[in-house]
This record gives sequence, structure tokens and C-alpha cells, in this order.
Amino acid sequence: MKYLGIDYGAKRVGIAVSDAEGKIAFPRTTFPNDEKLSSKLAALTTEENIEAIVVGDTRSHGGRDNPVTAEAEAFVTALQATVAVPVERVWELWSSIEASRYAPEGKGHDDASAAAVILQRFLDTRRTA
Repeated sequence: MKYLGIDYGAKRVGIAVSDAEGKIAFPRTTFPNDEKLSSKLAALTTEENIEAIVVGDTRSHGGRDNPVTAEAEAFVTALQATVAVPVERVWELWSSIEASRYAPEGKGHDDASAAAVILQRFLDTRRTA
């Protein structure tokens, strides 16, 4: 099963894709968070034969909402209406910090790497469940 991972941000959205077996997540790209985002994600979902999408839950430590939470929830709702695959949420706490260790090239690479961290956590949880 192939997955798409998303690290949602107010300005940029990091994208990761799993291998066909759904075991390993790879950073893919970063999209600007603009009016074309949903259509780009729908196209990528079709092109890559994605079977489910995993979006990082932006809540802070302790599960508290932060300034991006409402916007991220609206994004997930819109995404669910745009794509024909399930959209799941996973907690993304510290994913960007973890990703910055592996993506020294710059902020855009951090976003895609954070998406890979989020997706890999999801894949690992599925395997051990």
C-alpha cells in the first residue's frame, strides 16, 4: 500500500511518499500553500497511485491547539472532499526538529523531510500494531 505524507504549514506544505509496500517514507517535494495546493495533491495522488494520505496533526505538546490548528483542520476537510482516498491524521510533534538533522540544504527540504518523518512514524505504528 502506497502512502502520501503531508507536513502542513501556513506558507509551505512538505510532501513525502512511501515505497509501494508502505514500509519506507521518502521526502518528495514542497508545495507552496496556495489556491493550487488541493489540485496538486489530487494529481500527485493519482500519478503515484496513492492509497491513503497521512497529514501531521499540528497540535502542540499536551494536545493544545496552536495558531495553525484551525487552518490545518480546514485543509484536511477540503482535502477529503478533493481526493478519493482515505485521509488520516498523526501527531507531528517535533517532526520538523527531527527532520532538520537530515535536511541541511534549507527550509524547503526540511518541510519534505518533516513529511517523511510524519509518514514514517505512521508506517512504523502500522507495522507494530
